[in-house]
Amino acid sequence: MNIGLFTDTYFPQTNGVGTSVHTLYKELTSQGHNVYIFTPTDPKRVYNGDENLIRMPSMPCFFLKNYRMGLLYPPSSLLKIRELKLDIIHTQTEFSLGTFAKLYSKLSGIPIIHTYHTMYEDYVHYIVNGKLISRSMAHSFSRIFCNNANAVIAPTQKVKDSLLSYGVTRPITIIPTGIDTSRFKKENFTAEGRKELRKEYGFTDETKVLLVVGRIAQEKNIDAVIKAMPVVFERNENARLIIVGEGPYKETLENLASSLGVTDKITFAGPKPWADMPNYYNMADIYLSASSSETQGLTFVEAMAGGLPVVAKKDPCLDGLIENGISGITFEDESQMGDVISSVIENNEKLAEISKNAEISAENFSSKTFGKNVAALYKNVLENIDRTYYLPSVTEAANRHMLYLAGKEKKRILKAEDKLKSIALKPAMAVKNYALSLKNNHHNGGND
Repeated sequence: MNIGLFTDTYFPQTNGVGTSVHTLYKELTSQGHNVYIFTPTDPKRVYNGDENLIRMPSMPCFFLKNYRMGLLYPPSSLLKIRELKLDIIHTQTEFSLGTFAKLYSKLSGIPIIHTYHTMYEDYVHYIVNGKLISRSMAHSFSRIFCNNANAVIAPTQKVKDSLLSYGVTRPITIIPTGIDTSRFKKENFTAEGRKELRKEYGFTDETKVLLVVGRIAQEKNIDAVIKAMPVVFERNENARLIIVGEGPYKETLENLASSLGVTDKITFAGPKPWADMPNYYNMADIYLSASSSETQGLTFVEAMAGGLPVVAKKDPCLDGLIENGISGITFEDESQMGDVISSVIENNEKLAEISKNAEISAENFSSKTFGKNVAALYKNVLENIDRTYYLPSVTEAANRHMLYLAGKEKKRILKAEDKLKSIALKPAMAVKNYALSLKNNHHNGGND
């Protein structure tokens, strides 16, 4: 098969979507398929020629620092993609590249599969502090996008249940994202390497290293982890917390750590290359999370594959992965987190037992199983697709028709975007006008 993966986020950005796309690319390629990754250009990305990357024009995302978003593409780009003779389109985003892929699918008749990675109801606060986009609007947006696909992939039952509650009627298949568990195995690392990385951050062999990995954002609830640290540090003087990642909430968390008097025991390590992440899991003693916005939680699987015990807030996305007290520890009340972490740190025998069981549990999420299940879904969709909507073979007339339709669609999208811009700018314009009125009043001798 010729497969097109369309994603707004990819390496060097470190997140679950990028990791999932990379893993899927490797597994599908190993099966003999021709796979192309369509993703926005990124000045930080090193193009080494190891992947079939199709670089699409992009610009910085105005509300997510360090992220990039695709631009509206000229209709002629559709014809260039047509030369690849894609059999299936697989979108990993609902935004710029996802919209573009949906347009191409509509015009070419190529079936489209969509993986729903993100619970957008947990992210509406990024758009004008949640005053412009509501949770119900996020539900409607997700429903409309998914119902335009031939089939939908949900990584967990939690996600499938949410999509069904939104009103998604397209077939939904649960396929957990897999990882290459071999990258994280303990036998891949030496005691010297672990000691050297620990030394880099001022940790000794006796230090109990607590690890958080992911985007430093409000919905990740890392503040709950930091709030638990005074209890942990009081009961375990050798404990230290290291947070690997970047994001808009970093300064807020640094201020929180300072207000709690634990700054000297918390390290914000910044983002790290995907290839280096196994070293950080291997360096740590316990992995922590208080997030309830995960669709699957790939970092949990990565940590567990390396035998790293996980202490996490109870969430449906962990069903089938973590069995409380056996392959990890879960808690329900965030106020208990400090005591739960401390009790795990203090019980070396329990830590060893959980570590062993965690490795076993992680094997159920191997990348090979992931790749096989996705390929099987592609085949099923292709065998049952209604072919009557396919455009004619590539002729000059067909090309002109595609350009005509694409031009009309582009005008419609531009018109819709202009309307959205005018709505989004209203709060900003109101603030601007208010500031100008104060300034003018001041110059006129006003006393407001």
